[in-house]
Amino acid sequence: MGSTFRADDCDSYRMEYAHPHRELEPPEKEEAIVDAALRALVSAGIIAHADYDRGRFLAHRRAVAELFEIPWTAITPRVQRLLYSVNAVKRPRVMIAAGVFCGNTFISNAGAAVGPGACYVAEELVGVEVIAAEAQRAERNVRRIDPTGTARVVAAEAVEFVRRFARPIDVLYLDADGAGGRGKGVYLDILEACWERLPPGAVVIAHNSVNNARSLEHYLSFGRDPTRMRASLNVAIVGEGVEISAR
Repeated sequence: MGSTFRADDCDSYRMEYAHPHRELEPPEKEEAIVDAALRALVSAGIIAHADYDRGRFLAHRRAVAELFEIPWTAITPRVQRLLYSVNAVKRPRVMIAAGVFCGNTFISNAGAAVGPGACYVAEELVGVEVIAAEAQRAERNVRRIDPTGTARVVAAEAVEFVRRFARPIDVLYLDADGAGGRGKGVYLDILEACWERLPPGAVVIAHNSVNNARSLEHYLSFGRDPTRMRASLNVAIVGEGVEISAR
């Protein structure tokens, strides 16, 4: 069954989407809240420990602020740190992020393996974006931080992309919107399309688990079913929420 970690101020914590790099709180408060969320993930059995390199994370943050073109983003500094740290702990050989817009959400995950925030070596990190112009912008952004090509962004429909993807997926990040009114409900379609390629221990991260809980009803029921996922935690450190599950 799923459970929730909730920061006391998650409903009042706000950012201006057009100012992604603006500091919203003292750095020590941001770090403490994310640390508490990581410990909750450890207690739930989703990640093995809560240790990550804070200095490398800050180097990653500085590089993104300097090099990325980000017209707007809903990824707050707290969530940026959370995504980076979960990947830094999990160290996925293969990570897929579905619905990456300009690439900020993708690099928040992939930055633990590429660029100045890298703390391990990955094999393949793929961002998937259905809007071709945004996929191109995201790819330009990623190339500025990762000259190796380990991280890349493709223009594709996420369900079809993961269905054709042949390798085991260690971390799957979901932030896509489905066509035809499907909206965030497409998360379950994406998950089911690659379910057989998620090995035991794989982590699935779903953005908007609080503010889009109604449209994610079927996805959340699937992820919180103990016959499918070993554990799932709704991390409400911001109003949008992030559901993190382990197979």
